[in-house]
Amino acid sequence: MNCGAVILEGCLRSGLGEGAGFTCLDWVARQFQSKLGFAPHPGTLNLSLAGGDWDAARAEMELAPGIAIEPPPGFCAAKCFTLVIDGRIQGAAVIPGVADYPADKLEIVAPVAVREVLRLSDGDRVTLQLLIA
Repeated sequence: MNCGAVILEGCLRSGLGEGAGFTCLDWVARQFQSKLGFAPHPGTLNLSLAGGDWDAARAEMELAPGIAIEPPPGFCAAKCFTLVIDGRIQGAAVIPGVADYPADKLEIVAPVAVREVLRLSDGDRVTLQLLIA
């Protein structure tokens, strides 16, 4: 296992609109603040990734402990991995503990509205430096 920084590039896509509801939950916001050092901006940035580098990174993330987001009863757990978006914005990749989560999807939380700050639109390419540990 690499347990280091991996550079990945993905294509920005719209999500289902459920990220804002997740990031605004009190228990989620508290854990992001205490474990990752920032309060998440409402919503997530969704990337579509493919290829050998992504497949290897995804396999490593499955095995790595990551940073646990521990839910109350009735919610799913998740684990996070810190990252830097386009060399400018600190954030975290969120891997929900749900069955059949799309293998090509990566959800990212950050303390700012990434789309607005970087002036991104669906289809734009986004580079990540992802720390898998």
